[in-house]
Amino acid sequence: MREVARGLWLLSGTPRDLINVYLAGDVLIDGATRWARDRVLRQVEGRPLRMVALTHCHPDHQGVARTVCRRFGVPLACHEADVPAMEGREPMLPDNRLGRALSLLWSGPPHPVDRPLRDGDEVGEFRVVHTPGHTPGHVVFFRDSDRVAVVGDLVLHLGHRLGRPGLQEHARVFTVDPAQNRRSICLLAGLRPALVCFGHGPPLSDPDLLQRFADGLA
Repeated sequence: MREVARGLWLLSGTPRDLINVYLAGDVLIDGATRWARDRVLRQVEGRPLRMVALTHCHPDHQGVARTVCRRFGVPLACHEADVPAMEGREPMLPDNRLGRALSLLWSGPPHPVDRPLRDGDEVGEFRVVHTPGHTPGHVVFFRDSDRVAVVGDLVLHLGHRLGRPGLQEHARVFTVDPAQNRRSICLLAGLRPALVCFGHGPPLSDPDLLQRFADGLA
């Protein structure tokens, strides 16, 4: 586990930075796949934990949510639009063949959402920014004091052919509304985040690069 900003820790994983889980003070943000159970529990054991909060409900982000909530006796939070999927009352979206296959392989069991989130809510030191598109209830957690953003799958920061990380849109097959997701990326860029912490890829401290990426999409 390494501290990427004041009070914000990125949990270790293998391969590094591939499927990210964060600890923001006493809030665990996202839960990787169900196969991450041991590595997540090992790193948060002995730390005060108050809540598990999801950027969105997909198999590689909610996998150990129920396990952690039950182990530590803490509530689960996600945006109200993703609550039916997290609670197992509706399928995760988009509901297609590949998504269903990954759900069978990676997802954790459903779990009640104790705190449905809305735009403008506060989770610890972070403000909830609703950024739909990838899923209907996708959110960014944004800390206004130092402009740190935990952005889930709104945008990816993964390697490309040159071997260096690059900003990318998520694959359309995993995105409910790609056009809306682009508008949400532009919303994020408008916040001028000093540090962007991704669900997939290493953190980025270059708001101008994010702005150019967003301008290219617009």
